[in-house]
Parts: sequence; C-alpha cells; structure tokens
Amino acid sequence: MKKSPAIFAVVMLLFVTAGGRSQSSPVSGNPIFGFRNSAEESAIEARFMAVPDPKLAETHLKTLTQVPHMAGTPEDKTTADYVAQKFREAGLETEIVEYKVWMNYPSEISVDLVAPEGITMHGPTREHVNGDPYQDDPRVVMPFNAMSPSGDVEAEVVYANYGSPADFKKLQDLKVDVRGKIVLVRYGENFRGVKAFVAQEHGAAGVLIYSDPADDGWRRGDKYPQGPWRPDTGVQRGSIGYMFQFPGDPTTPGVASLPSLPDSKRVPPEQSAQLPKIPTTPISYADAWPILEHLGGPDSPRDWQGSLPFTYHVGPGPSKVKMHLKQDYQYRTIWDVVGKVRGGEFPDEWVVGGNHRDAWVYGAVDPNSGTAAMLEAVHGIGELLKSGWKPKRTIVFGSWDAEEEGLIGSTEWGEQHASDLGNAPAYFNMDVAVSGSKFGASSVPSLKQFLREVTKVVPSPKGGMLYDEWKKANQPGAENAQAPTEAIGDTGRVPAAQAKTDVPVGDLGSGSDYTVFLQHLGVPSSDVSSTGSYGVYHSVFDNFNWFKKFADPDFAYEQEMARVFGIEAIRTADADVLPYDYEEYAKEITAYIEAAKKKADNDFGGQSPDFKQAMDAAHHFEQAAAKTLEREKNSSRNLPSLNQALRQAERALLIPDGLPNRPWFHHAIYAPGQYTGYAAVVIPGVNEAIDKHDLERTREQISALAAALNRATKVLESYR
Repeated sequence: MKKSPAIFAVVMLLFVTAGGRSQSSPVSGNPIFGFRNSAEESAIEARFMAVPDPKLAETHLKTLTQVPHMAGTPEDKTTADYVAQKFREAGLETEIVEYKVWMNYPSEISVDLVAPEGITMHGPTREHVNGDPYQDDPRVVMPFNAMSPSGDVEAEVVYANYGSPADFKKLQDLKVDVRGKIVLVRYGENFRGVKAFVAQEHGAAGVLIYSDPADDGWRRGDKYPQGPWRPDTGVQRGSIGYMFQFPGDPTTPGVASLPSLPDSKRVPPEQSAQLPKIPTTPISYADAWPILEHLGGPDSPRDWQGSLPFTYHVGPGPSKVKMHLKQDYQYRTIWDVVGKVRGGEFPDEWVVGGNHRDAWVYGAVDPNSGTAAMLEAVHGIGELLKSGWKPKRTIVFGSWDAEEEGLIGSTEWGEQHASDLGNAPAYFNMDVAVSGSKFGASSVPSLKQFLREVTKVVPSPKGGMLYDEWKKANQPGAENAQAPTEAIGDTGRVPAAQAKTDVPVGDLGSGSDYTVFLQHLGVPSSDVSSTGSYGVYHSVFDNFNWFKKFADPDFAYEQEMARVFGIEAIRTADADVLPYDYEEYAKEITAYIEAAKKKADNDFGGQSPDFKQAMDAAHHFEQAAAKTLEREKNSSRNLPSLNQALRQAERALLIPDGLPNRPWFHHAIYAPGQYTGYAAVVIPGVNEAIDKHDLERTREQISALAAALNRATKVLESYR
C-alpha cells in the first residue's frame, strides 16, 4: 500500500529522533548555524528526509543505465528526457539546454604488437567476463580516449610507470630516450591527460595507457564478477583533454558554446590549447601483458613494478607496437537539463546543485548513482513544494552532459550564466555518489563546517548519524576502502592543511563539474560521495549488475546521499545568514603560505623571496574572518548586507588576469595542478612558480596572492 507523505513524515521524525537523539538530530531543538528559528528549519528538513526512497532510487538507476548513453548520442538524449520528466513531476521549472561542442567518437582503433616475431596481440580486446548481462550490447563504445588526435604510429615501446614528470626524469637518469617511441604508462596517480601532456613534452610519438592489476585489479581482491575489481579485459576509457588549461568545449574557452555561436567566434580545433598533439589510447592489462613481458632494457625501478607475473623492464623494445587511431571529430549537440524552484525573497540568489548524466558506457556508479540520488533529492523538494513551502533563495538543479569529455555541459552553462551566478551562494556537486559505504567530502574551507553539520542530521544506514560514521572511518587505524582509481580525483580527500581537529574535508582540484563554478566564477563549492572498492571505473562493467552486487544492494546509501544533497540545498536556500566559516578558510590559507615558504627556502636558498606581504594579508584576513563569524552568530541587523559580504569574499579571491599561462583559471587558492590534473594545487600561482624554479614569477604570484587576500579582507570588513 502506498503510504501518504504525512505518514512518512511521522515515521521519519520517530526514526531520526530515535536514531540520533544525542547527535544533534534535526528535531532535537538544537540550534542550526545561520538560522534565527532553528525549530522551523528542523521541521522542514525532517519532512524532506522522509521522502527520498531507496526503491525509487533503484528504479531511476535501472532506467538510466538500461543502455549505453555516451554524450551526444540518441540514448543520451533519452536520459535527458527522463530527468526532465522527473524534474517537472516535482514541480520544477524545467528546460533542456542545447550546446554545440567539438567532440570525437572512435571510427577505427587498433593496437598491434608487431615485434618480437612470433608474439601477437591485436587489441583492444573486447571487454568480456563470464556472466555479465550487459557487456554484449552492440552500442558499447570501443575503448578510446576522448580528445586524442587521429594518427598512425609504429615504434618501439618504453614503459614509463604512471607517466609523471618524476617518472620521465627517472628514464633520463637511466639513459632511456623516449623521443619517437610509444610510451606505455599505467593509470593512477595523476589525470590521464597529464600522462599524454608529459609524454608530448618529452617527444614521444604515442601513448598507451593501461590499468595494472596492482592498482585496481586482482592485487586488490577478487576480480569481477566474483568481486568488485577490474577483470583482465576491463579498460578505462576517458578524456585526455588538457583540462588543466581550460575545461569545456575545446573551441570556446570562456564563451558559451551555444548552437547560434558562429564559427568565427570559435578557436579552430587545431589551435586549441586543450587538445593533445600525440595519439593516445587505453588498453586492458590483458593487452598490455605481452607488450610489457617482451620489453628489454634495464629492470624498471622496483616501485614501478606492477602485479603482472614477471619483472618489468623499461625498454626501449624489443616490443614494438603499431597504433592506428581514426577519430570522428564533429560539432555535436549535447543536452543539459536545468530545473528551478524560484525563491520567494531572494530570487536572484541561485543555490545550484548538479550532477552529470552522460557515461562512457552504462555509468551505474559514474555518474548515475549521483543522478539517481539527485532525483530523489528533487522528489523530496517536490513534496515540500506541494505542502506550501517555498525557499527564500532560488534552487537550481543541473543534470550536466558531456562531463566525461571535459566537463563540457557544466562549463558551458556556467559561462553562459556567469552574470546570473554573480550572487550564487553555493554550488553543490555529486558525481560518483555511491560506490560503497564510506562517506567523503571536499569543499572550500568556508563550507567545511557546514558539511559536518549537515551530516549530523542525516541518518546513516549503519545506525546513528552519518557524521559519527564519517568520523569513525577517519580515526587513526581505521580500515580505509580503496578510493576510485583516478575517479573524480578522489585521493582519500586528504586536505593540504586542516585548521580544525575535526573530520577532514578535502580540497577541490578538478575532474568534476564544480570546476567552472569555483575556479572560474568564484562560487563556493562542495563535492560529496560515498566510496568503496570500485575497480570497474569507466569500463563496460560499471553497470547495474555490478552496482547491485557490490556498491549498494539495498540502495540505502543512495537514500543517504539524496538526503545529504537535499539538505545542503534547502539549508543554504533558507538560511537567514549564509553558513560560511571564513576563519577556517583563513587559517588553512596561512598554513598553505607557511608550507610554500619552506618549499621556496629549500628551492631558492639564499635568494628565497619574501613572503611577508602574503603572510600579513593572511593574518589580516583571519582577523576580519573571526569578527565576521561572531557577527554571523549574533547579528540581527541588515542581514542582506552581511550575506552580500559573505558571498563576495569568495569572489574577491579571484585573480582578474587568471593564473600564469592558463588564464581561464582565476582562483588564487585552488586549481587543478598542471602535472596532477585532478588533485588540487593550493595557492597554485605561487606553488607552480616555485616548482618551475622561476624566482621572478614566484615574487609576482606572492603579490597577486596578497592582493586577493586583501580584497577578501576588505569585503568582509565592509559589513560593520
């Protein structure tokens, strides 16, 4: 029998009260930071949390992952229509927004081992295990790397570990020349586009990227279908576009790629700084096996040894490979789905929540576990709307397309709506929402305490409140689930600095859809996920069968993530005072500067630049932030002015001219690393100048950082 929402609300109130009486449950009467009437907000949140339904989340996920739905395909459009329908059913003003973007599909991909004689390998081998019900769909795209050029290369192979700058330096030390060679690198440690970029810098003719069983295969545990880890033929597809230069459509940096945009306003693809120059393609460890096994040359450094059953050598040769890549590049249409709930008091302040919808194949974990959770959050908000609730601020939900090719849908929408987002209090992201039971979060430091407080009111499927489970999982000696290899840059979400002795919240680098909001537009952002043993990233095996078996059989964690995501949006939309903690932000920045000074002292010795102006600016920012935090807790006058200062402090941290050599990125505190890609580089202008051993640029970037901090201080001090 279908229960009424009222009955659900009563059940939820009883459940939350029973499960979390001592953990600041939303009905316990405890104050909520930013609210003058916490009891009213608690009641709204309890009504919301009664709605997200594990069974409905399961239905969403099964529907969204019925067939492969790569960006720009008819099947992708079908998922857009489904999400739009669910948004409309919940009462959201909904539109499907089209963009015209430069993307490739693979026409012909082959990788052949042509030497030594008598050894054959013709790849990429079709992904296959015994018993998977989804693997044989003819629409499964062959393994390929988005944004790779076409090309034919035949050359000896050199093994370069993870393909980092340090790995290529080690090859130089070993007197191994990669010029004109095909470089074989393994996935992990850094963004796949960085591997292609560094190989290109060193003169390689082509790149093969494989998943070693040490990283997400049998070394971790049983292979799929017996266990969750990558089977022999599993391949990680993925974009190698240089997103550390700029994300989005490769031909329109900083400009929305609308269908009406004339070609004269676009950068010719061959001139795009985002597009790699050397052919790159992924293979499985089954296909990499004979290549690696027949390499000669020196033994690889021992920490380069993977888990294939022989000693790895670096080459070059005698393994010789012929790569044939024929890419079909065209301008293609993609579809964002955007739903709005207009705010009653501050309709021009947009609280945005988003998740991408496109997948390399089925994408049960990445990204549609997030889509299913978002739809249940929207379902909950829809029930609130039916009861007469209306948020103070406008809530916007975005189902982004073509994230996998280079964060395209979110970036184009963000660039199109840059002025509308000038007053946005926050962007909340979900990507890989559920691959297991271990919760993790990343955000700007001003939102870290907000995230902790949200998890104190969301029940955990393990009992009690999510915050307690999160804290327990981060205790010293706690058993940590393997984070997704390269998935959304999750490296355990360890922050570069921590101002509070509380559960750690990670830093935002790149690799997901918050990038345009935070690093281009200065909108405070967060990203949340629940992770586990996830070895099928970007393969055909990331499907409903794997998810139901290994990630979340009862969809209880889908429900948990829907609640977290919805409470983030509702609480921010309804807050009297926006719930930022800039004091925590300032303390972390101070720690970043201290660490950079030590690095510069080691690097430059007696010539090390003076960090005093940046350190002074950070201390002044901290003093202003501490005063502002007291006003947030106690002030009852002119709250719109206080909120305006709180919103604009993040924007003040943008550098008007952008970062050196990559002006699309404006944030003075966070950016994806040029040589990490996903992982955040903190105070990037300064740290990357030190890494380049560029003394003059380091001085310039210290000044730019100090100026940004002084601007943020002035903004906070503007409210008196």
